[in-house]
Amino acid sequence: MTIRLALVAMAAALGATAASAQDTKVGVGLSGWTGFAPLTLAKEAGLFKKHGLDVSLKKIPQKDRHLAIASGDIQCAATTVETWVVWNANGVATTQIFQLDKSFGADGMVVKPNITKISDLKGKTVAADAPGTAGYFGLAWILKKNGMSVKDVKVDNLGPQPAANAMIAGTDGIDAAMTYEPYLGAVRAKPEAGKIIATTLDYPMVMDTFGCTPKFLAENPKAAQGLANAYFDALDMIKADPKKSFEIMGADVKQSGEAFEKSQAYLRWQDRAANQKFFAGEHAQFSKEAADLLLEVGIIKQIPDLSKLADTRFVK
Repeated sequence: MTIRLALVAMAAALGATAASAQDTKVGVGLSGWTGFAPLTLAKEAGLFKKHGLDVSLKKIPQKDRHLAIASGDIQCAATTVETWVVWNANGVATTQIFQLDKSFGADGMVVKPNITKISDLKGKTVAADAPGTAGYFGLAWILKKNGMSVKDVKVDNLGPQPAANAMIAGTDGIDAAMTYEPYLGAVRAKPEAGKIIATTLDYPMVMDTFGCTPKFLAENPKAAQGLANAYFDALDMIKADPKKSFEIMGADVKQSGEAFEKSQAYLRWQDRAANQKFFAGEHAQFSKEAADLLLEVGIIKQIPDLSKLADTRFVK
């Protein structure tokens, strides 16, 4: 009887191993941005696993994420809408399959006390991430809306976290910085370090999407659907158990659940209905305006085929 039980247990274990072996492996590039956190929740809460996926979440700076895709190290990524324009223009074919979030004040420009309006930045130094990133694009967007361009300022290429830290430290020679949550929250907590002069409430140009290579989508449509479904499941979990969800997502960026809850208040995660609305028109419209600006400031040399930037079948 004991031998029989042992054999049953062994068979069950082998069955579980076989089942896990069938899970589709997916490498996803992302950052610690608050808007991407439901992907971490989907991973930690077993939601990807539930949909037959073995997902590896890899923290890769935005300026390098397309290189990881091109090398085959990852198959999918999370990034801002205009970044997909840049990647495709530079020969890294990628297609967006669902929207993650929209920033409602979670991204912004911080300035030193002597700066009172955007036009005061002429000839000043702004800390912003490298060309081709959301920070640099956000700076170009805000300046353009105020009759200026990136040529009117000096750009010191610092990522969102060091840019925020430079403002908090009162670093000489840096007059403003582009950053986002949770780092923007650190500046909010120290008003003496500077003030937030503009956010995505004033300039709604930061929205994030999830995408993969056309090759991955063609070969793994079921897995792509699973990725989208797991994300929407994570949003359902946040609604059902916010305290536990915020703790899990906050831990990934070394925040308490309470601190993470404050960070996420400045953005809106996009559910299936919001996705359907977004891809019905707003996505194409924004991509076109973004592409024109990217061409104007020299980030891209030509506008790619914008009709191939999204595959909407996974949000229906």
